[in-house]
Amino acid sequence: MRPHLMESHRLSGLGWLRAGVLGASDGIVSTASLIVGVAAANATRGNVLLSGVAGLVAGAMSMATGEYVSVHSQADSENAALAQERAELSSDYAGERRELTEIYVRRGLDARLADEVAGQLMAHDALATHARDELGLHDEQRARPLQAALASAVSFALGALLPLAVAALSPRRALVAATVTATLASLLAVGALSARIGGADPLRAALRVAFWSALSMGATAAVGTVFGHLG
Repeated sequence: MRPHLMESHRLSGLGWLRAGVLGASDGIVSTASLIVGVAAANATRGNVLLSGVAGLVAGAMSMATGEYVSVHSQADSENAALAQERAELSSDYAGERRELTEIYVRRGLDARLADEVAGQLMAHDALATHARDELGLHDEQRARPLQAALASAVSFALGALLPLAVAALSPRRALVAATVTATLASLLAVGALSARIGGADPLRAALRVAFWSALSMGATAAVGTVFGHLG
């Protein structure tokens, strides 16, 4: 008989997947839309590439700043909740054990077994047990502001490099078409890959990402065309 191994579910790694896909997709769409919009306004190749580089730097910094502030606020809330729980354990250990027992009873254990489980887990690590089962905080999912900011900035920049490289290598007359084609193709791939890793439907995810990206590039192209004629 094969030994029973602990199951590994895909949901456990979806945090990094979400952040990486979001950053890369945002970098591709934002930079491609900016390039297409400026190119549609009949700007020179130099101005188109300058706008793309500026968009890459500004977008990466914006993603990093926003992610850092957001995740730091989450970390502050988590630390405050842990400090409160630590104080409650120090002042009323028995009450905290009863509270944990009630949690396990609501989850389906009978009262005697729930009290025994609560006692053994609290004896091992009371704060970690309450953090996990009362507050819903897991160590592998704790907020890490600097890591989140760096990951967002890097993923955005890597995504932005693709439309920027296509724009730099394409002839001026084919720049818009090449950028749009490469962008949609890459987003289809990113959407399908992220869905496959997460266990979702790749086709639906890819088409969803491509649709909204095409809409974004179409809107900026329309704006660029209008201002190009006005200029």
